[in-house]
Amino acid sequence: MVTTVIAVLVAVVVAAAITWPCAINYRKKVVEEKLGNADDRAREIIDEALKTAETKKREAMLEAKEESMRTKNELEKETKERRAELQRYERRVLAKEEALDKKTEAIERREAGFAAREEQLAKKRAEVEDLSAKRLQELERISGLTSEQAKEYLLKTVEDDVKHETAKLVKELECRAKEEANKKAKDYIVTAIQKCAADHVAETTISVVQLPNDEMKGRIIGREGRNIRTLETMTGVDLIIDDTPEAVILSGFDPIRREVARIALEKLIVDGRIHPARIEEMVEKAQKEVDTMIREEGEAATLEVGVHGIHPELIRLLGRMKFRSSYGQNALRHSIEVAHLSGLLAGEIGVDVRMAKRAGLLHDIGKSIDHEMEGSHIQIGVDLCKKYKESATVINAVESHHGDVEPTSLIACIVQAADTISAARPGARRETLETYTNRLKQLEDIANSFKGVEKSFAIQAGREVRVMVVPDQVDDAAMVLMARDISKQIEAELEYPGQIKVNVIRESRVTDYAK
Repeated sequence: MVTTVIAVLVAVVVAAAITWPCAINYRKKVVEEKLGNADDRAREIIDEALKTAETKKREAMLEAKEESMRTKNELEKETKERRAELQRYERRVLAKEEALDKKTEAIERREAGFAAREEQLAKKRAEVEDLSAKRLQELERISGLTSEQAKEYLLKTVEDDVKHETAKLVKELECRAKEEANKKAKDYIVTAIQKCAADHVAETTISVVQLPNDEMKGRIIGREGRNIRTLETMTGVDLIIDDTPEAVILSGFDPIRREVARIALEKLIVDGRIHPARIEEMVEKAQKEVDTMIREEGEAATLEVGVHGIHPELIRLLGRMKFRSSYGQNALRHSIEVAHLSGLLAGEIGVDVRMAKRAGLLHDIGKSIDHEMEGSHIQIGVDLCKKYKESATVINAVESHHGDVEPTSLIACIVQAADTISAARPGARRETLETYTNRLKQLEDIANSFKGVEKSFAIQAGREVRVMVVPDQVDDAAMVLMARDISKQIEAELEYPGQIKVNVIRESRVTDYAK
């Protein structure tokens, strides 16, 4: 077995020794062939690379030439545009230089003309001065006075004239002031009297009590007049017993006292026992009845209007207005009507209806005691509302309802309008429709009679006159004088209750157009 292996190994070694040189020669040939092929391939690659490089080089040169041509064209185009723009600028500059040259020539010509005019003016000024000096010398020679003496004489003459004219003007102004003072005093007195006695004084200051027979007059007078004196002392009312059959007249400016006297006298007549003690008792009962009536009337007014939370004292004062009238219009009914109108107007424009009614009901509250206190019913009403803690809106409505104070709320304006509607509408007061329309026409005629008035309108039932003037004929200063003159002429020519506002309006317009 070993021998066999050895024999195989020996055979392999012998075979390898024989085949080895042959294998080496073969491999050498193969390597040489591969080297020859590699050289050929390398030369081919180099040739191709050179050809590609040459091609790329030519392409790059062509692209560079094209880019340079394009850049050159753009530069030439830009250069042409700039050259054309410079030419336009040059032409414009040349045109401006030509215009400036023309203006300079014109200015030089005008300066030359001005210089010539200045020379002429200087010559004329010198001639005027010479003539003035000669005239002064001639005047001095003729008058025999020097210039200083002439000035003194002239000043003295002018001063005397001015003193005379000033004296006349002062005298005229004094006379006018006296006339105005008398007129104002009369106005104040008439206004004060109107609080107690209007043009229908016979109806508003007396009450008539019917008697069962004329024998009752003697019983009312009493022994030596003690009954009538007691009744007059207790009530503060005058009893007029005259020839009027079966009637006694009660006279007094205070309507509440007159009502107390009327009730007391009627009770005495029914009772039949008329003596001082009984008179005192009946007057006290009548006073209580009137107080109860006043309170009930005030409460009924608040319920009718639908206003609650008013102070009891203000309710009592409202009830007193039942016995107060103005130009025949009952003050309480007027206040209730104003409250209703204010509520309607407030509802229409969307403000507080209850507050408007409250302000309308209380707007004339001062009239309830204006017989007892000094001042206008407006100021008295404002003081009462402040005293009993009414709101600022109500207070402003009270003090502004006649235009004395500017309204600060829409409710105040509503109350002002409602008061005007209720008080000044035709038929509300003692004025006929014809008188009412005539007054409106007279107001417009007075305003139209002034120079520069374009048109006028009597509005707010104759409480205001609006006058439209022509702006070119009436300036702002003349408007003030015109309003004053119209007011004075209205006061002189018309009779009317309350006051009339004269409102002069001047409108100026400036128009321009943007082109």
